[in-house]
Amino acid sequence: MIGLIQQLQRRTPLGWLQLSRERSRLLVALSGIAFADVLMFLQLGFQAALYDSNTRLSSALQTDIVLLSPKARSTQNLSTFSRRRLYQALDIEGVESAEPFYSNTVAWKNPQTRKETTIQIIGFDPDYPALDLPEVNQQLEKIKLPDTVLFDRGSRGDYAEAIAQIERGEKVTTEVERRTITLDGLFTLGASFGADGLLITSDQNFLFLFPRREAGSVSLGLIQVAPGADPVQVAAMIDAHLPDDVRVLTHEEYIEFEKAFWTTESPIGFIFGIGTAMAFVVGIVLVYQVLSTDVNAHLKEYATFKAMGYRNSYLLMVVFEEAIVLAFLGFIPGFILPIFIYQLAANATALPIGMTVSRAIYVFILTVIMCAISGTIATRKLQSADPADMF
Repeated sequence: MIGLIQQLQRRTPLGWLQLSRERSRLLVALSGIAFADVLMFLQLGFQAALYDSNTRLSSALQTDIVLLSPKARSTQNLSTFSRRRLYQALDIEGVESAEPFYSNTVAWKNPQTRKETTIQIIGFDPDYPALDLPEVNQQLEKIKLPDTVLFDRGSRGDYAEAIAQIERGEKVTTEVERRTITLDGLFTLGASFGADGLLITSDQNFLFLFPRREAGSVSLGLIQVAPGADPVQVAAMIDAHLPDDVRVLTHEEYIEFEKAFWTTESPIGFIFGIGTAMAFVVGIVLVYQVLSTDVNAHLKEYATFKAMGYRNSYLLMVVFEEAIVLAFLGFIPGFILPIFIYQLAANATALPIGMTVSRAIYVFILTVIMCAISGTIATRKLQSADPADMF
């Protein structure tokens, strides 16, 4: 690759001269590449937001090992298992504590607009903080009060007035499952593709909200290991000790379990992946059309070079030079536009969407490959052309 770049530097920039001579064709090509890049950035950005937003809660769990039902699919779609499994886990050497964690996704009335929307509610014993969120842990005394919850200020929807009231120390009330609850504190986690927001309360309040839910049916088991114990080894011992009606994962494995659901099982992740691939193919077609037109327009000039003794490799370098120039110039607007689109999407959806260095590098590499493939295809006619047939 370095030798190829050095060869390009030593030679007359015929590719650039040809592109710059036809300004309208150059602008069309750059627009096509920028369009393809914007599509790839958007698909990859929403895909990353899908993974990030749906793993924030699982990442915030303050635990070393997680117990869950084998039927569980994601944090927003958990099945229950018996709390007895937590008591049995306490028999394992190296286990320091095992606490139940309750979760459910329900429709609630927006306290500001009174419209129903989907929100996730979690409950745990306030004496054993389940989340590694200082903002939540400083307000655990509040959720010990009956029908009191903490509200996620990063929830998706119109909550500005309600949030302002809570920040002023005013208590805001609304309804969940036909029961009046009080919003008496705020924290920040953010919405996800699975739920518009999050409410946090105590395990007792959670069970009052869902009277048909038995206290012995838990969504997750959060296990802390003793200081010096290896969570991986302890998890293996718990897995061997407990029946098959519960699954045992380390905290890191649980985060990967959550991500794997949205990557492979959820159609949303698949759609974003297909969208990125289609944008890449569209870019190849658009650049090929421009380069192919350019090759056809200068076919006699290329034939003259071949008659003078220039090899096909030299002519290929000319077209490849055009492809690289198009990749660099087209990437600039294709990179700048998504930054503003990300900001608009983040404000509208409350999802963690933003430009990252790794994504920019990845899309740039795809752009170069895209243009290189187009250039290679565009030279097929040139390589088979006979100089004698051109005159």
